[in-house]
Amino acid sequence: MIDLSQPWELVFLLVAGLLAGAINAVAGGGSLLVFPALLAVGFPPLAANVTNSVAQWPGYVGIVLGARRELPGQGRRIVGTAIAAALGSGIGCALLLVLPAAVFDAVVPALVILASLAMAVGPMLKRVIGDPEDGQRDRTGALIVAVFVASIYGGYFGGALGVVLISTLALFAHDELRRLNALKGVLSVVVATVTTAVFAVGAPVDWLAVALLAPTTLIGGYVGALLARRMPEKLLRWAVVLLGLAVGVALYLQ
Repeated sequence: MIDLSQPWELVFLLVAGLLAGAINAVAGGGSLLVFPALLAVGFPPLAANVTNSVAQWPGYVGIVLGARRELPGQGRRIVGTAIAAALGSGIGCALLLVLPAAVFDAVVPALVILASLAMAVGPMLKRVIGDPEDGQRDRTGALIVAVFVASIYGGYFGGALGVVLISTLALFAHDELRRLNALKGVLSVVVATVTTAVFAVGAPVDWLAVALLAPTTLIGGYVGALLARRMPEKLLRWAVVLLGLAVGVALYLQ
């Protein structure tokens, strides 16, 4: 366990958690604030990664609470994607614990950047692909597979998970972005629940840091979800794109 005895370290982590929760709710990618913050106060990469993943859980719950008005009518979509998210995140957790760090360094930045670009060209891709057939509002098969793959990434690292998920949902689900943003929160809770259960048993989670970060990510997630509901859809989309690209570049530079 890291000694967080310096006042600046405590304040630094509290502020990082608050901002991360809000950014996760608005666009995704806020966990990339907490991960380098943990590194900055002395955590080794693996401990920072798993501690970050566990600490994000309350923030995702806050997102769902703040965006709960956008969830009615999505029951069938929620069930299917939640099952895929649970299975995928379990596989991602297992990969994190057995694969070398070099795999992480090579794959994660590319995934984040590709997801952000997919979000940027999402409307154009939808025009090329065409609208879903009558009676099938979502491309359900592709949506389930894509969420499963995205959740493997979420279990493996989780940084910018929201960017990956919202890009996936925007491409394969036929609905307003605000409603898909609320679903992103639900799926993030599912992924975080699985990672918390696995990492609590088999990974070096620093529970003192989790205790500091969890309340602020919860508050930030709730406030951020309320802000996201009031943002124009185009603004929300480009906020996701720009933040995702920034996160991807930051990962390459680490």
